[in-house]
Amino acid sequence: MFLPISVFGAKYGGITLQEAFSNTAKWHDINEKLLLEYQPDLFLGPMGFDMETNAIVGNKLVKWPGHGVDENTTFQFVEGEYVKAEEYDAFLDNPGDFILHTYMPRVYNGLEGLQYMPSLMSLFTSMGMFFFIAMPQVAEALDNLTKAAKRGSQFMMSTAAFASRMRPHGFPLLVGFGSQAPFDMVSDYLRGLKGSTLDMFRYPDKLLAAQQKFLPYLIDSAIAMGRMMPGTLSFCFLHRGSDEFMSPKQFETFYWPGLKTLLLAMIDAGLTPLVFREGSWNQRLEYLRELPKGKVVGWFDRTNLFRAKEMIGDTMCICGDMPLSLLRTGTPEQVKDYAKRLIDVVGKGGGFIMGSNTVLDSAEPELVKVWVDFTMEYGVYQ
Repeated sequence: MFLPISVFGAKYGGITLQEAFSNTAKWHDINEKLLLEYQPDLFLGPMGFDMETNAIVGNKLVKWPGHGVDENTTFQFVEGEYVKAEEYDAFLDNPGDFILHTYMPRVYNGLEGLQYMPSLMSLFTSMGMFFFIAMPQVAEALDNLTKAAKRGSQFMMSTAAFASRMRPHGFPLLVGFGSQAPFDMVSDYLRGLKGSTLDMFRYPDKLLAAQQKFLPYLIDSAIAMGRMMPGTLSFCFLHRGSDEFMSPKQFETFYWPGLKTLLLAMIDAGLTPLVFREGSWNQRLEYLRELPKGKVVGWFDRTNLFRAKEMIGDTMCICGDMPLSLLRTGTPEQVKDYAKRLIDVVGKGGGFIMGSNTVLDSAEPELVKVWVDFTMEYGVYQ
């Protein structure tokens, strides 16, 4: 059984998310108690948020409890068109310089001085770089980067410590993420939903070229992150590839090629991608049959899992579909009935991991316990 606990522990433990994200020791104690009670086979989280590091660099991309949202609201991504369409050429010509001089000063208040840094190529030969680094604006930005790096490393170490803490209990940990689709990188961080949607019509070649710039980085980071974790599972999350966001033809052109290349590279490196597909993928299932059999775990949000069982049940292990709405507002009997149907139909012959359709943040602990207990009593391992 797979439990994406994320920030569910705050509700379980009766604390605010602001306290959860600021008191790491207490947050980990609560989540250890949670996992020992529910006893999942696999879990995602607990999700933390490094509020201090993000405050140091003045991150405009995210709001967090007590900073843009109330104390009980988890961090929120602030989407925007941070890179204009007319800046595609500058990004494609030199992504490193563009990110350093334009993107980072634009999205981090504390790093605005980086716009005065010299070109990265000039660092190879130019003694003049010391003049630029000594500029007050640049020095301040670099000082903020250093402070953020020290604090951020402490946060990462605390996450790793929780993994080590839970390992003796026999819990495989799935934390962080391996990667995401190249299209999502462009859409999430550079162009926004509106921009990337228009780009499919107005600048298709540049949109594809930008994805190609990201792809080697995504592959390398996915493999590096995956090899840091015990076991072979590597988490990937997908946003804009669902039926709701683009047509099948657009998916085939702009989304699937980059995603498929990424997944195959991860598989070739010995990793098993656990891929969360947000939204509905009912029109995408035929593409998933192109992946190697038995090498991917598909976690689905709003896809018809019974149809997915028919179409890709022989290709990948399927996970998900217990509606968060039932775990939030349902009755114990409704939860049991739906879990039974999943086990009877999707679990027939194996290849199914019971899981919720998304993270458990707003689920009711009592209903989650009903769901877990029923699954353990009625389900079988195959």
